[in-house]
Amino acid sequence: MSNASEERTALGYMEYILEEDHDSEIEENVSEDEDYLEVNDEDYDYDQSDEEIDIRPDETFMSKNCEIQWSSSPNGRQATLSAANIMKAVPGPTRMAVSRVTDIKSAFELVISNTVLKIVLDMTNLEGRRVYGEEWKELDEIHLHAYLGLLILAGVYKSKDESTASLWDADTGRNIFRATMSLGTFHIFSRVIRFDNRDTRAGRRERDKLAAIRTVWDKWVERLPLLYSPGPNVTVDERLVAFRGRCPFKQYMPSKPAKYGLKIWAACDANSSYALNLQVYTGKPVGGAPERNQGMRVVLDMAQGLRGHNITCDNFFTSYSLGQELLKRKLTMVGTVRKNRTELPAEMLVIKNRVPQSSKFVFTDTTTLVSYCPKKGKNVLLMSTLHKNAEISTREDHKPNLILDYNATKGGVDNLDKVTGTYSTKRMTARWPLVMFYNLIDISAYNAFVIFTEISPEWNKSKLYRRRLFLEELGKALVVPHIKRRQHMPRTPAAAATVREIQERATPTTPMREVAAGEKRKRKRCQVCKPSDDTKTSTTCVLCAKYICVKHTLTTCPSCAV
Repeated sequence: MSNASEERTALGYMEYILEEDHDSEIEENVSEDEDYLEVNDEDYDYDQSDEEIDIRPDETFMSKNCEIQWSSSPNGRQATLSAANIMKAVPGPTRMAVSRVTDIKSAFELVISNTVLKIVLDMTNLEGRRVYGEEWKELDEIHLHAYLGLLILAGVYKSKDESTASLWDADTGRNIFRATMSLGTFHIFSRVIRFDNRDTRAGRRERDKLAAIRTVWDKWVERLPLLYSPGPNVTVDERLVAFRGRCPFKQYMPSKPAKYGLKIWAACDANSSYALNLQVYTGKPVGGAPERNQGMRVVLDMAQGLRGHNITCDNFFTSYSLGQELLKRKLTMVGTVRKNRTELPAEMLVIKNRVPQSSKFVFTDTTTLVSYCPKKGKNVLLMSTLHKNAEISTREDHKPNLILDYNATKGGVDNLDKVTGTYSTKRMTARWPLVMFYNLIDISAYNAFVIFTEISPEWNKSKLYRRRLFLEELGKALVVPHIKRRQHMPRTPAAAATVREIQERATPTTPMREVAAGEKRKRKRCQVCKPSDDTKTSTTCVLCAKYICVKHTLTTCPSCAV
């Protein structure tokens, strides 16, 4: 290395020593809200040096913390991990999912299991008895399914911002809402739905801010990776669930559209956006110090159980130490890097006199670092443990392949936000646990859609709005069992007609009762036929024991019987 270069390195190290405390303060107070850095012409600037530093072959550079030596040549690099070579699981639904999914409803029930729904049902009945006393009528699984079905249908009709009363209105609403339950019943359900025992919450909340929904959330999250194997690329990022009410861990993120809400760390398959792992950010402990190296800790938590995959993350998470830790777990990393990371060499931050669309690479034994200049005065830094060489694409903008791979895999979590926001079940509420539950339903419905469509790829393949059709069928499948057993008809004629239509549609499928061995067959008039027909029969309904003739029976197998 030349004397001038050594002098610059020494000066840079002296500046780092003098500003070490200041830089660490900046690192600690950097906004956790920063979104993915778009690797395009709008990227952020880096400080300019007095002269351009030319990176020549086989030149070495020391990081700002003087712990990592970078080389301008990839020669001598150790072979890095190839995710495609060691992935053992075939991407897509697991055997468990394939064996248990028979229709749309079963796919949804597989994601949000009966164990989770039983907790919700038990806690809701407990709250109902506390609020209404002896007047409370116990709710069962069919009631809960009907409530979830109405929430999903409201999302299908994009009514999350519409007044609940207007959904039940005879003129502006839809018949399916009034046919399922009254508006008063829906309000009561929303009033008393709970996810934990309120009487014991105070003690648990001292240790856990998420106590009001912790058990339901954890059991639901544990199930997600059991049903789907991700492809070679997994995206880790943060989500913001919009909420402006009272919550001890509400976050302000000005870069997000909602700005205020509940922050969730998420890991999604980069291709399908299937949610594999989620973790609610509850802020720093009461009276405790801010968490250090939070980005690294989050990625390692989100990557639990993965092996042979590549993790794509933004500049809040990416660091040299994270890449090394992931390699120990047989995982690679691609991500943008912040300019104040101490593992970067100062020479990579220079942008003065840089030629637009030019790239500079430096390497260690396991890591590649690229500085790309999209236009004059702009600079972007990306770090990868997946890429080995300084490969430039043949596109007009001459972007490195490292950047193209990052752009192709960075949007898994952002797309999940988009699709769940389009048909959201969210209703207006001041209770943050209920907001979390609405989001849980949205993600469950989307995950169920991914599983079902990959198991049955021909289902409505030619339709443009497959997901809307999926959600509409799912919502109806959840509410129909409750409508079938409804005894009191709704007041509006259209809703009453809907109830009768569904109940009559189910009537012909009633199986016939088998006559027991040795039982004497009695013949009576069919109780469905007109009296003038005088049709005699010995067949009776298995449910109501009415005598029915052949004209009013339909033979079904036991599995299809209602």
